[in-house]
Formats: sequence, C-alpha cells, structure tokens
Amino acid sequence: MATDYDAPRKSEEELSEDSIQELQARRSDKSSGVVDEDETEAAEGFELPGADLSGEELSVRVLPRQADEFTCASCFLVHHRSQLAYEKNGQQICSECAA
Repeated sequence: MATDYDAPRKSEEELSEDSIQELQARRSDKSSGVVDEDETEAAEGFELPGADLSGEELSVRVLPRQADEFTCASCFLVHHRSQLAYEKNGQQICSECAA
C-alpha cells in the first residue's frame, strides 16, 4: 500500500477511532494497488550477463562514406570533415586522436 509521507500523521487515539466501515472499505480495496503487467513482456527487456546471443541476428543499414566525411588513420572511425585535425602524407587524423 502506498504511503503519503507528507500527510500529517495520526496519533494513537485517532487510529483507534477509525470506524469499522472505513477499515472494511480499506480491506476490500486491496486490488487498487495491484499493477496488471505481463511478466513475459517485461522480462524481454532484461539482458542477463553472460547470455548466449549467438543465435540472434541484427539488421543494420550501412551507408557508404559520404563526400563530406573522412576515415581517421588512427582510430579508423568515419568522421565529418569538421573534425579533421590535420592531414599528413595522405593520412587524415581526427581532432580526438590529435589531442
């Protein structure tokens, strides 16, 4: 059952003064706190460490290097021309590797 910690707390005398009807209404309202969730659907999002994923296939669309991109000779990643730090002997180096 959810508890509102900001609500004023009742003293022992006030708790003992709760009516029987109010207590019975709280007892019959137990289902209001239950969350209806599909366990199998929730479990699909969890990855277990060491899980064997060798049977899984991924589909990724690979684009060729664009005219405004270059491949860094140090990290071999494709970067935008704005990240080119320098070019030496035909080898292009990105600003991250040059730092």
